Amino acid sequence: MKRRKLGRTGLEVSELGFGASPLGAVYGPFAQRDGIEAVHKALDLGIDFFDVAPFYGATAAETVLGKALHGIERSSYVLATKVGRYGEHDFDFSAARVARSVRESLTRLGTDHLDLIQCHDIEFGDLDQIAGETLPALRGLQDAGLVRCVGITGYPLPALAYVADRAEVDTIMSYCQYTLQDRRLTPWLRRFAAQGIGVINAAPLAMGALTPQGPPPWHPARAAVLKHCAAAARLCAARGGDLARLALQFALATGDSASTVVGASHPSDVSRNVRWVEEPLDEQLLREVELLLAPIRDVGWVSGRPENQHPGAAA
Repeated sequence: MKRRKLGRTGLEVSELGFGASPLGAVYGPFAQRDGIEAVHKALDLGIDFFDVAPFYGATAAETVLGKALHGIERSSYVLATKVGRYGEHDFDFSAARVARSVRESLTRLGTDHLDLIQCHDIEFGDLDQIAGETLPALRGLQDAGLVRCVGITGYPLPALAYVADRAEVDTIMSYCQYTLQDRRLTPWLRRFAAQGIGVINAAPLAMGALTPQGPPPWHPARAAVLKHCAAAARLCAARGGDLARLALQFALATGDSASTVVGASHPSDVSRNVRWVEEPLDEQLLREVELLLAPIRDVGWVSGRPENQHPGAAA
């Protein structure tokens, strides 16, 4: 497993990261033992970057991940979690709440420090509060030795850039925007890199849309987007391929992020993902799928407050 520098943090992370949201049953029920074994399989295969959040399964994902990492040498993995989002409509980016959140996560994860703490889905909060209050509070926890690096996550790229221009940010996690269907992250990568920010690409399978089985019922994409993705899955199957395989290979082979994070809740999922990464990309199938998806390329959805879609645009 290749490892890459995470911006200016001094950390190196595996190019394929472990997304722990499935450990909170976000994508459906799973056996806890399978989830724990999935984490162990990831470590065995060289995946050392684990990303989780209190929001995933209402703290269940952190709890399961903590059990899985119990007894594992702490220096052998890079652990990231988040603050600020605790439910579908429960957001609190106040300094007091995020400080308490970090300590709660440390307990659930069974560790004395976090390698990376991230403000979760910042587009649902007050961006100026996040820049002026939340991030400074997390820097205070960094000074206390509880966290090593501080980052932000979210969907609207202008919102991420707005905060990064107004506060020191070590990392940015973007999701669903460097995939076979949506590549809007691309022009922002150079800007973030110039600021020394490490970029993490999450959800290269578009939260299930770019898989044979399709997305969960809560997926926010438009019906037309999901229809084209389903057609792409059928095309891949007809060619003897797998849309998820192609999507993951594309993100790793062509992307320029420090790590690409993929969810897993079973050891076989982890083994399969690593095997896919090591296999060659089917360029012919890629061209056919790109042609099929062209009508819905870069078509996303609105996430968060209206004013956070293009913050500062009127200034």
